[in-house]
Amino acid sequence: MKLGKSAVVLGGSVAGLCAAGALSPYFDQVLVLERDELPEEAEHRRGVPQSKHPHFLLNSGRRAITALFPGFEDALVAAGGLHLMPSMDAAYLDREGWSARKRSAMTMVYSSRILIERVLRDKVRELSNVDIRERVTVRGLTTTGAGAVTGIEIAGAGDEEQLDADFVVDAMGRGSPVANWLVAAGWPEPEVRTLDAKVTYTSRWYELPAHRPASWWWQHLVLMPTQDRGRHPAEHEFLVNFFPIEGDRVIACMGSWGLEMPRTTDAFVESARKTRTPLFAAAMDRCTPTSEVHLTRSTGNRWRRYDRWANPPRGLAFVGDSICAFNPFYAQGISSASGSALLLRDHLARAASLDAGFCARFLAAQRDLLKVPWTLAMARDRGYECAEGTERLSERKRRLLAAVSAPAFSLIVGAAREEDVVDEHFAKVFNLDESLGDMMRNPRVLAGLARYCVRSVLGRHRVPFGFDPQAEPPATDYSPAAAAG
Repeated sequence: MKLGKSAVVLGGSVAGLCAAGALSPYFDQVLVLERDELPEEAEHRRGVPQSKHPHFLLNSGRRAITALFPGFEDALVAAGGLHLMPSMDAAYLDREGWSARKRSAMTMVYSSRILIERVLRDKVRELSNVDIRERVTVRGLTTTGAGAVTGIEIAGAGDEEQLDADFVVDAMGRGSPVANWLVAAGWPEPEVRTLDAKVTYTSRWYELPAHRPASWWWQHLVLMPTQDRGRHPAEHEFLVNFFPIEGDRVIACMGSWGLEMPRTTDAFVESARKTRTPLFAAAMDRCTPTSEVHLTRSTGNRWRRYDRWANPPRGLAFVGDSICAFNPFYAQGISSASGSALLLRDHLARAASLDAGFCARFLAAQRDLLKVPWTLAMARDRGYECAEGTERLSERKRRLLAAVSAPAFSLIVGAAREEDVVDEHFAKVFNLDESLGDMMRNPRVLAGLARYCVRSVLGRHRVPFGFDPQAEPPATDYSPAAAAG
């Protein structure tokens, strides 16, 4: 059932494109407005500076986008995306050393952010009632005294224009001015929850060599920060990715909480040589660099709590970073944005009209959806002394969290190697399919963790771990079936 003649989406990035897919069945015409000129191919653009860094497409986001655009995943893989099983295809350096390879419940599709957006744009252009207008600047909202958003004001090609709309979606990202426009129109200042753990990350793109060493069984390399309290280079505190993307390319990325990161190519290479294993720099040396170094600092968690308004505006919804932005280390942005868009589609499918009740119900449901990634981000970022914001803990609580969180994470990762039930639910948590709280209240998960702890005390691990970080990661498959064979 159609709910209106026209809907407008502010922003043509992942969140906006997913919103267009959600709106398309319920409005005669959907218009996506984008400030940039959008490339035909997978190319970087000014409005998405973070596209130069690795982007995990978590399984919840992968499914949400495919639900909005059937065939999306197949199209992404056909365009060069890599369908991998991280536990078999990634060399993972945990706090103790290299982890063993083992088949698991989780697979992922690897690609660049720019390829994800290009495939999404192709899918949106297949929708006959969706148009994309480029090089358009949104100047404001039009509203009524009865509490409804009725359209937008734009500027493009030198002309000012007012567009009427039955529904508007804000997908303008972290810097969205929509909250300011609403306050100017009479709505209260929204509560904003923040936590900035001073994350900075820096990346450089490379082409893989035509002939790779026989020891390169892996396609993805991950180095977790050390938990060693002794003396070591600052680079041991870096979270490092050698991230595979389409076209036989990789993105080498280093990031940290509260530390200075290299800004030049020489400094980038020098820092790579000081990380926890020589493998990262050695892999870079075998590859051909194709870019300069790209650094990003805008990484704080920020949640605009529109759901707490007693009378939210009719005819307006928010998706992506415009309502809730996360520390990019946790790869939650695309999945949260596409999940919100899918949730919007589901609410539109059940709606009889777009009254105030619709907007309030959607915001309440979206709040529950966003709580899952928000809680995960808080669970780690609150433990850092450098963190600032409304969600910062007292120093006593922060120290307690910092002391507990890293060993707890290592316990879960270790148990997941040996206990299928822990592996299954940890994969769900990582992919935003289950909350951490639900996982830790599951009796089967708790039993698996207990069994792993007992075996650890007795020295009877089923799957070895802690292989020497200075050596090559082990290629042996320690899956039960492989071991039995």
